[in-house]
Amino acid sequence: MNKPEILAPAGNLEKLKFAIDYGADAVYLGGSKLNLRAFADNFSSEELNEGIKYAHDRGKKVYVTLNVFPHDEDLDGLEEYLIELYNSKVDALIVSDPGIIMTAKEVVPELELHLSTQANNVNWKSALFWHKQGVKRIVLARELSMEEIKVMREKLPESCELEAFVHGSMCMAYSGRCLLSNYMTGRDSNRGQCAQPCRYKYHLLEEKREGEYYPIIEDDKGTYIMNSKDLCMIEYIPELVTAGISSFKIEGRMKSSYYVASVVKSYREALDEYFDNPSAYTFKQRWMDNLLKPSHRRYYTGFYLGEKVKQHYESSAYVRDYDIVGIVKDYDKEKGIATIEQRNRVFEGDKVEILRPQGDNLEIELYDMHDGKGKKIDVAPSAQMIFSIKTDVPMENNYILIKGKSDN
Repeated sequence: MNKPEILAPAGNLEKLKFAIDYGADAVYLGGSKLNLRAFADNFSSEELNEGIKYAHDRGKKVYVTLNVFPHDEDLDGLEEYLIELYNSKVDALIVSDPGIIMTAKEVVPELELHLSTQANNVNWKSALFWHKQGVKRIVLARELSMEEIKVMREKLPESCELEAFVHGSMCMAYSGRCLLSNYMTGRDSNRGQCAQPCRYKYHLLEEKREGEYYPIIEDDKGTYIMNSKDLCMIEYIPELVTAGISSFKIEGRMKSSYYVASVVKSYREALDEYFDNPSAYTFKQRWMDNLLKPSHRRYYTGFYLGEKVKQHYESSAYVRDYDIVGIVKDYDKEKGIATIEQRNRVFEGDKVEILRPQGDNLEIELYDMHDGKGKKIDVAPSAQMIFSIKTDVPMENNYILIKGKSDN
């Protein structure tokens, strides 16, 4: 039984490092062109090279997305870009368009190809077709059940890997092929510019009742018939493994570093514990607790287990019970002083949790706070300001300080 990789989103260089530090085996990211997150902090060539080195130095992999549905003008410079990525030593390309796949096979034939979920692969013959075109891994459509994935795994050669989303936002359209954004805002979701109009508030009107609301609205804020819940499969690690999935993919290149770290940590711990002793494996509530703290929508299991209400729910709002308040940048063991970069306002005397790559969260109280110039302060109010605290709890770089909203 092969151990699946944990594949994490990397919206920028900082998030890449957090993903790697907190246990990801690989990350996926957008370069300067042809990816579906046009408004993410996509990587420049210099950042990409730094990120690849950071990952490779730690035995991890980097996959780059080229998964738009390109128009002719989008193909300008494609060959040069592919060669640049190959020379940067990326581990694979995530692709969806046959033209880009064909060009990649011609220009960089040794570069591994993964078929994006945008290609909406939902059957084994389609997967086999792409595998015969030189695609090593199929990123499965999210509309598949666990049983369907098992059948695909049984019918496909072992050389064809299967990757599946296990956590994160879901799209109301089939495998993300949506025209709402393009139609309503002129921003093409299939070229990386989705405005997420499915999250807007809508009221319905019946054609013969001009000016009157049709009485199906849920409350005075509207109805949310296109809103999707967030996928969460942390409680089903054994089932995902036995289904034959090679890579557990986490959605969220637009999410925060705190989100990336907490989600990766939970899935890393759960997967490792299962493989340490499958017969004795039990789900640990602390894994779910860490997933409930960062910003998310209500969780469900998507299409895996046949839930009757597959997608929509009554609000587009995020559940957000905890905020990140700082990231540890340095710790002086002799003096017991931690240097922290602020992310949200925090006061002396606040009780905070410490999220770290290994082990349970720790709780400390902030005291003896000083700003970056050594001046005593009782609050760190400014975004990304440097401040220090006194603590006997050993710290390491990239530990994350979080604080419950109820503690504000």
